[in-house]
Amino acid sequence: MFENLDIITIGEGLVELSSNTSLKFAQIFDKYYGGDSLGTAIAALRCGSSAGYITKLGNDSFCEYLLDAWDSEGLDVSQIKLSQGQNGLYFVGKKENKSDFVFYRRKTAAMNLCIDDINFNYIKNAKCVYATGFVQSLSLSVREVVREIFKFAKENNIPVAYDPNFSAKISTPEEAKEYFNEVSKYVDIMFLNTKSDTQALFDTTSIDKVQKILADCTININIIREHKNGLHVTNTANYGFVEYKHIPIIDATGWEAAFNGAFLNYFLKGYDTITCAKLANALSLLQIRNVGAIKSIPNRIDTEKLYKEIYG
Repeated sequence: MFENLDIITIGEGLVELSSNTSLKFAQIFDKYYGGDSLGTAIAALRCGSSAGYITKLGNDSFCEYLLDAWDSEGLDVSQIKLSQGQNGLYFVGKKENKSDFVFYRRKTAAMNLCIDDINFNYIKNAKCVYATGFVQSLSLSVREVVREIFKFAKENNIPVAYDPNFSAKISTPEEAKEYFNEVSKYVDIMFLNTKSDTQALFDTTSIDKVQKILADCTININIIREHKNGLHVTNTANYGFVEYKHIPIIDATGWEAAFNGAFLNYFLKGYDTITCAKLANALSLLQIRNVGAIKSIPNRIDTEKLYKEIYG
């Protein structure tokens, strides 16, 4: 019998090597781990949720490190499959006050995750499942995994959360539309931004138009991040806006994934959607003050302390 987990995410685990200086001059790197849906799972964990992760790891020199690190974090790793191959790797540094990335993630083990690797009894005990368009882009077999897990969750009244997380370096707008259309009928909670997602999926950055499209898709809870302005939060007939707090940014890598994890954590604990957005915003404000996508995600105590300072 599987543990009743709050959140299960599907994705690709990566090794992260980060530096506070430019990659050109960096001589020492901090080793950690990254991955968009993994960041969501860890943020939820650090806020108090239980979380499981579905992926495939290659048996390279980083495999044991990743498994030990995730297990120490409290992440349920029982459904992670091992195979021959390598794991993805990326470097992140600073260049002209912006994050500078170099990725090495071709033909990684995670791309070989397939439907035969999935135990649906594990999914049946979750309170929420989550994946991204970025994850769908890994391979056709991973795309099938996301679709079938979402479908199963919907059939079993398990909330489904989704973020397109569009990147022009990874997918075309046409592919992003395909990913979304493939799973939209299963999605209950949608996260997206106007900087890249809405233009790729819907050919618009208009909040009103995006909200109407999502309503027509019968996606009840939507969090739209309007670039540089704030969060538009819709829950069926209710709407609210949370203005961004502008602070100096050290490294914004993975802040949206961390936001999503915090939001889902508080949502599953029964908080209203506006409060969830404010708490998630507080967590992301702390996260962007340090280098590293997941390494810099704060815990529940620090998140809630900042939330009270900002919002009272």
